[in-house]
Amino acid sequence: MTYPRTRTTIASAATVLAIGLLAGGCGFGGGGEERARTAPSAPSATGTGPYPTPSAPRTDTPALPEPTGDDAPRGDTTRPHDVDQTDADAVGEGALRALWTYDTTTDSGPRDAELRAAEAGWLTGAYADQLRAHRPSSVPGAQWREWAGHRARTTVALKKTEDAAKPPDTGTKAWRQWTITATPKGRGRWTGEPVVASVYVQLTRTTADRPWRVAEVTVR
Repeated sequence: MTYPRTRTTIASAATVLAIGLLAGGCGFGGGGEERARTAPSAPSATGTGPYPTPSAPRTDTPALPEPTGDDAPRGDTTRPHDVDQTDADAVGEGALRALWTYDTTTDSGPRDAELRAAEAGWLTGAYADQLRAHRPSSVPGAQWREWAGHRARTTVALKKTEDAAKPPDTGTKAWRQWTITATPKGRGRWTGEPVVASVYVQLTRTTADRPWRVAEVTVR
């Protein structure tokens, strides 16, 4: 499976849409906070994307440690039973909403949303274990502290932005692309700058009659 060099998965940057929420903007060589504050327009189809070349499925996923603490979904975070799990669009959207719904009154940082998504059941077992095992190298930074000062929670908006190179669905694999916007809203009608990114989602299932699950999220 091959991807562009600019590929960044969720686990490699602790929810990349929130790089500005982490001190130093981990994963992009610094300057992350300013990048996260800039809301670019949705990308147009380019004919390229982080889609796979045909390859055999991996069977060597190692067992990884379970998370600690309270990882239950909070508030209006959606769960798989809230959507049609045979619809790849619905499952992909639900997983993204869970991954980018932050509540600074209860969350210690963006990673809490990853753990909630893993525990809620949106992800494959291997991907859930990957997110649980990942430990961010940076702590929540100035932007997260600003949000927390307003006791903010994010609202998530999704816009379908399919790439022309997206391969067709099969019975067990599907790819989707969205532009995702997470907007912090706090007390006193405070609204902060949104963070925006183009997000590719790989979904898999074992057979054509089973529920879809998210196997990987790639941010560009």
